Amino acid sequence: MTRASLPAAAGAELLEQLRTGGAVPRHVAIIMDGNGRWARERLLPRPFGHRSGMKAVREVVHGALAAGVEHLSLFAFSQENWQRPVTEVSALMALLEEYIAREVDELAERGVRVRVLGETDRLGPGARQAVELVQARTAHNTTLVLNLFISYGSRRERTMAMRALARDVAAGTLAPEAIDEDAIAARLLTHDIPDPDLLIRTSGEQRISNFLLWQLAYTELYISQVLWPDFGREELYAAIVDYQRRERRFGKVSSPGA
Repeated sequence: MTRASLPAAAGAELLEQLRTGGAVPRHVAIIMDGNGRWARERLLPRPFGHRSGMKAVREVVHGALAAGVEHLSLFAFSQENWQRPVTEVSALMALLEEYIAREVDELAERGVRVRVLGETDRLGPGARQAVELVQARTAHNTTLVLNLFISYGSRRERTMAMRALARDVAAGTLAPEAIDEDAIAARLLTHDIPDPDLLIRTSGEQRISNFLLWQLAYTELYISQVLWPDFGREELYAAIVDYQRRERRFGKVSSPGA
C-alpha cells in the first residue's frame, strides 16, 4: 500500500484506532530509505538528510512504545553501504555515536533494550565503543527490543549460517538429514527474535535490499511514499492499522472456497 504523509493531528486518532483494531504486530521491521533524496530536494548535502533521519528514529521508537510493539528492527547501515564515499560513511558513523550518546539514558529509562546485529568488527573504535555502551546499559530491559542492523547483509548472514552447519556436520555433531528450517534459523543472527510481522519501506521504493531474506518469508509488506526524515509515529500507526485490516493466511485459506 502507498500513502501520502499524514498530518500530526491524526496521530492520536490513529493510535486509538490501532489499540481497538485487533492484534498489534509483535515485530515491525523498517527499511529506512530516502535520506539522500530528502536532502537533494532541499539542495542540501546528503549528511543533512541522514541527520534529519535521526529524528525519525526517535519518533518511531516512541511510536512503537505507545503502540505496544515488542520488537522494532531498523535497517540502519548495510554491508553495501561501505562502498559509499568515505566522507559519507564517516558522517554516518559519527551520527551513530551521536544518536547513542544522546538517547541512551532515555532508552534505558523507558525500558528499551538495544541490540546491534551485523558485522560490527568493521566499525571504527568510536562506533564500536558506542554500540557496546548502549547494549550494556539496556541489556536487562524488556518493554521494547530495538534491533539496529548495522554492517548487515542477509546473504552474508545466510552464508555464515551455512558454514556453521557445515562445520557441525564435519565435526559429527549434526547429521545431514537433521538439517531443517529450525536448524538454519538457529544459526542466523536473529535466532532469538521472532520473524517480522510487518515490514515497512519508506520513500516509495519497492525492494527488499538484502534485508532479512529468510525471515521475511511471510511478512506483510507496507510501502510508504514518505521519505524517511519525514516519517513519524503517525506514519507508523497508519502502517499498523493497515496491517490489522489484512488476513494473514501463511499459504492456507481462511474458509472453504476462499
